[in-house]
Amino acid sequence: MKIATLTTLLAALAFTARAELKLPAIIGDNMVLQQKQTNPIWGWDTPGTEVTVTFGDQTKTAKAGGDGKWTVKLDPVPANAKPATISIKGSSAKELKNVLVGEVWICSGQSNMQWNVGSCWDADLEIATAKYPNIRLISVPQVGTQEPQKDFKGEWKECSPQTVGGFSAVGFFYGRVLHRMLDVPVGLINNAWGGSACEAWVRRDLLEKDPRFKLLMTNTKNNETFLTSDAAKKKFADDTAAWQKRQEEAKKSGKPFNERAPRSPDSWLTGNARPGNIYNGVLLPTIGYGIKGAIWYQGESNAGRAFEYASLFPFMIQDWRTEWKQGDFPFYWVQLADFMAEKTDAEQATASQWAELRESQTKTQSAIPNGGQAVIIDLGEANDIHPKNKRDVAERLARWALVKDYGMKLPYRSPEFKSAEFKDGKAIVTLDTFGSALRTVDISEVKGFVVCGEDKKWAWAEAKIVGKDKLEVSAKSVAKPVAVRYAWSDNPVCNLFSTDGLPVTPFRSDDFEMLTKPKQ
Repeated sequence: MKIATLTTLLAALAFTARAELKLPAIIGDNMVLQQKQTNPIWGWDTPGTEVTVTFGDQTKTAKAGGDGKWTVKLDPVPANAKPATISIKGSSAKELKNVLVGEVWICSGQSNMQWNVGSCWDADLEIATAKYPNIRLISVPQVGTQEPQKDFKGEWKECSPQTVGGFSAVGFFYGRVLHRMLDVPVGLINNAWGGSACEAWVRRDLLEKDPRFKLLMTNTKNNETFLTSDAAKKKFADDTAAWQKRQEEAKKSGKPFNERAPRSPDSWLTGNARPGNIYNGVLLPTIGYGIKGAIWYQGESNAGRAFEYASLFPFMIQDWRTEWKQGDFPFYWVQLADFMAEKTDAEQATASQWAELRESQTKTQSAIPNGGQAVIIDLGEANDIHPKNKRDVAERLARWALVKDYGMKLPYRSPEFKSAEFKDGKAIVTLDTFGSALRTVDISEVKGFVVCGEDKKWAWAEAKIVGKDKLEVSAKSVAKPVAVRYAWSDNPVCNLFSTDGLPVTPFRSDDFEMLTKPKQ
């Protein structure tokens, strides 16, 4: 009996020793709470344990559920740059120090959002002057999985020359503009993943239920079936052996060898394109944290499916908003930049998947509330998919937030196509200039327009500005134009801007079938 009692006592002591209050990485020292709204604070403890959270004059309590998770909601407070402490007591106690209150934004997308400060133009000056202790940074590691994750490895850090170099350049420059303009602390959550596809950021079960994504999910399941088969493993082994042989032969002959090694089947299964992978591994551990909104730079990986993207992208945004339970929070994105070789043939130039992806991005502005697009058709680099000028990109995004969310009066929206009238061999194009007017940049001649007749054969066109929001467009080889396009190519030569310095949004007047529309 004594042995049994001792065993029970030791088991109880061991359980007590294991009992511990745990917090996710997103809840920690140096964090920024979103001002003027409820802020959830959560963690885990022994089921049934009462947890008390104290912040200023607020004290909130919650009981850990059967899975150990507990959540309290702090009442809204105004911005505060004075470091504060949050005390949390459960089966053990923790203190979160140096906590500020201000504006919190998610910085998401693929490589052009991931692209860090250390790799952009003027990196040396930007890093050396990044002394902003009231801007706080946290990055989420890249984990691709079908299994929902509760947490990640990371921590909030003060922005400094020592911490900013590896952080998202667009994110940092965006946050810096807000910090300077609003004079409040700013928290930035970087979760971008280079090369990621939009569908990887969405809950898989939702994609499977929506008939618009039937082809996407059929292809996904077929891919999964093959990549988990013995045939895929054998193919990888054979391809690797052949690659190694070519590498050895190149070495013996003294020739350079830059061919990439074959990718293993697991690289896609745990990567950034499989539907749901990034949602589960990267996004989910942050969902629920108090934010103001999100900025997004992605689309390159979906360009070949631009038609689908017109539905998929707003679907993703709505999914995030539903999951966050913060209503229709602001969501601003970057339209694809100009990239790849310039094409002199009008027919070839207009056959562009990237142009179609840009159109799908533009359409999203009318598909969702509280969204907006930063046009950067002038900031790309033909020979680099990662243009290094991220400061201008971020400032165009910031204009949207400063006007729509913070009540400032600034130019913020690029001119957009409104209508086209065809008569007397010309297209009379009207743009919505949002209170501004049109002008050219670099040269006086307007560049970037094409027109076509009933035969749908495109020809370069001449254009001239005939009003603050109107242009006349015509081509000698097209007697009766029926459609007009502007900046409709991978890397268009175009120079039409608003007088406020914002480039005109690429557009088309026609509704001809898209190249990227799946063939039935």
